[in-house]
Amino acid sequence: MEGFTWLIHKYVMHGFLWSLHKDHHDHSNDPPLEKNDYFFVIFAIPAIALMYYGTVNNFNAYFYIGLGVTFYGMAYFFVHDIFIHQRIKVLKNTKNPYLLAIRRAHKQHHKHVSKEMGECFGFLWVPVKYFKMYFNKQKM
Repeated sequence: MEGFTWLIHKYVMHGFLWSLHKDHHDHSNDPPLEKNDYFFVIFAIPAIALMYYGTVNNFNAYFYIGLGVTFYGMAYFFVHDIFIHQRIKVLKNTKNPYLLAIRRAHKQHHKHVSKEMGECFGFLWVPVKYFKMYFNKQKM
Protein backbone atom coordinates (compact mmCIF):
# COMPACT_ATOMS: atom_id res chain seq x y z
CA MET A 1 0.00 0.00 0.00
CA GLU A 2 2.85 2.40 0.69
CA GLY A 3 3.90 2.41 -2.96
CA PHE A 4 0.35 3.10 -4.09
CA THR A 5 0.06 5.84 -1.49
CA TRP A 6 3.21 7.55 -2.77
CA LEU A 7 2.01 7.39 -6.39
CA ILE A 8 -1.52 8.58 -5.58
CA HIS A 9 -0.28 11.38 -3.34
CA LYS A 10 2.26 12.65 -5.87
CA TYR A 11 0.36 12.23 -9.13
CA VAL A 12 -3.31 12.44 -8.12
CA MET A 13 -3.47 14.62 -5.02
CA HIS A 14 -0.67 16.89 -6.27
CA GLY A 15 -1.91 16.41 -9.82
CA PHE A 16 -5.41 16.55 -11.26
CA LEU A 17 -7.15 16.50 -7.83
CA TRP A 18 -5.02 19.32 -6.39
CA SER A 19 -8.24 21.36 -6.03
CA LEU A 20 -9.28 18.98 -3.21
CA HIS A 21 -5.82 18.64 -1.63
CA LYS A 22 -4.74 22.29 -1.84
CA ASP A 23 -6.40 23.43 1.38
CA HIS A 24 -4.44 20.78 3.28
CA HIS A 25 -1.26 22.72 2.43
CA ASP A 26 -2.74 26.19 2.94
CA HIS A 27 -2.75 26.88 6.67
CA SER A 28 -4.01 30.46 6.47
CA ASN A 29 -7.52 29.20 7.28
CA ASP A 30 -7.65 25.96 9.28
CA PRO A 31 -11.27 24.79 9.26
CA PRO A 32 -12.23 21.66 11.22
CA LEU A 33 -12.90 19.89 7.91
CA GLU A 34 -10.97 20.43 4.70
CA LYS A 35 -11.80 19.56 1.10
CA ASN A 36 -8.89 17.13 1.49
CA ASP A 37 -11.05 15.14 3.92
CA TYR A 38 -13.24 14.04 0.99
CA PHE A 39 -10.47 11.68 -0.03
CA PHE A 40 -11.71 9.26 2.62
CA VAL A 41 -14.90 8.85 0.56
CA ILE A 42 -12.94 8.57 -2.67
CA PHE A 43 -10.97 5.65 -1.21
CA ALA A 44 -13.75 4.14 0.91
CA ILE A 45 -16.17 3.57 -1.97
CA PRO A 46 -13.88 1.24 -3.95
CA ALA A 47 -12.79 -0.49 -0.73
CA ILE A 48 -16.41 -1.21 0.19
CA ALA A 49 -17.17 -2.37 -3.35
CA LEU A 50 -14.15 -4.70 -3.32
CA MET A 51 -15.11 -6.18 0.04
CA TYR A 52 -18.71 -6.68 -1.09
CA TYR A 53 -17.69 -8.29 -4.37
CA GLY A 54 -15.18 -10.45 -2.52
CA THR A 55 -17.76 -11.75 -0.05
CA VAL A 56 -20.26 -12.58 -2.80
CA ASN A 57 -17.55 -14.76 -4.34
CA ASN A 58 -16.54 -16.76 -1.24
CA PHE A 59 -14.05 -14.28 0.20
CA ASN A 60 -11.77 -14.11 -2.80
CA ALA A 61 -8.75 -11.78 -3.20
CA TYR A 62 -10.94 -8.72 -3.83
CA PHE A 63 -12.27 -8.90 -0.27
CA TYR A 64 -8.77 -8.89 1.17
CA ILE A 65 -7.64 -6.06 -1.10
CA GLY A 66 -10.61 -3.99 0.09
CA LEU A 67 -9.83 -4.94 3.68
CA GLY A 68 -6.21 -3.86 3.20
CA VAL A 69 -7.30 -0.49 1.81
CA THR A 70 -9.65 -0.10 4.80
CA PHE A 71 -6.96 -0.92 7.36
CA TYR A 72 -4.52 1.41 5.62
CA GLY A 73 -7.19 4.14 5.76
CA MET A 74 -7.60 3.55 9.49
CA ALA A 75 -3.83 3.80 9.97
CA TYR A 76 -3.86 7.01 7.94
CA PHE A 77 -6.56 8.50 10.18
CA PHE A 78 -4.73 7.62 13.40
CA VAL A 79 -1.22 8.54 12.28
CA HIS A 80 -1.89 11.48 9.95
CA ASP A 81 -4.95 13.18 11.40
CA ILE A 82 -4.57 12.38 15.08
CA PHE A 83 -0.80 12.07 15.60
CA ILE A 84 0.78 14.32 12.95
CA HIS A 85 -1.82 17.08 12.67
CA GLN A 86 -2.94 16.73 16.30
CA ARG A 87 -6.67 16.91 15.60
CA ILE A 88 -6.85 15.04 18.89
CA LYS A 89 -3.99 15.94 21.23
CA VAL A 90 -2.17 12.65 21.83
CA LEU A 91 1.53 11.70 21.74
CA LYS A 92 2.33 15.39 21.38
CA ASN A 93 5.60 15.11 23.31
CA THR A 94 6.76 11.71 22.10
CA LYS A 95 10.47 10.87 22.10
CA ASN A 96 10.06 7.87 19.78
CA PRO A 97 12.56 8.34 16.90
CA TYR A 98 10.31 6.64 14.31
CA LEU A 99 7.29 8.79 15.17
CA LEU A 100 9.44 11.93 15.24
CA ALA A 101 10.85 11.03 11.81
CA ILE A 102 7.35 10.59 10.37
CA ARG A 103 6.28 13.93 11.82
CA ARG A 104 9.42 15.70 10.50
CA ALA A 105 9.07 14.27 6.99
CA HIS A 106 5.45 15.39 6.92
CA LYS A 107 6.49 18.90 7.98
CA GLN A 108 8.95 18.92 5.08
CA HIS A 109 6.12 17.90 2.77
CA HIS A 110 3.96 20.78 4.02
CA LYS A 111 6.79 23.27 3.61
CA HIS A 112 5.70 23.47 -0.04
CA VAL A 113 2.36 25.23 -0.46
CA SER A 114 2.08 24.62 -4.20
CA LYS A 115 1.56 21.31 -5.95
CA GLU A 116 5.03 21.47 -7.49
CA MET A 117 8.39 20.99 -5.77
CA GLY A 118 7.01 18.56 -3.22
CA GLU A 119 8.88 15.92 -1.25
CA CYS A 120 8.08 13.10 1.18
CA PHE A 121 4.92 11.79 -0.47
CA GLY A 122 4.96 8.55 1.50
CA PHE A 123 3.09 7.86 4.69
CA LEU A 124 4.61 5.22 6.95
CA TRP A 125 7.97 5.04 5.17
CA VAL A 126 10.08 8.18 5.27
CA PRO A 127 13.55 8.92 3.87
CA VAL A 128 16.45 7.63 5.96
CA LYS A 129 17.79 11.14 6.65
CA TYR A 130 14.82 11.81 8.96
CA PHE A 131 15.44 8.63 10.93
CA LYS A 132 19.10 9.55 11.31
CA MET A 133 18.16 12.94 12.76
CA TYR A 134 16.40 11.32 15.70
CA PHE A 135 18.31 8.07 16.14
CA ASN A 136 21.58 9.99 16.40
CA LYS A 137 20.08 12.18 19.16
CA GLN A 138 19.14 9.03 21.09
CA LYS A 139 22.79 7.89 21.14
CA MET A 140 24.11 11.16 22.59
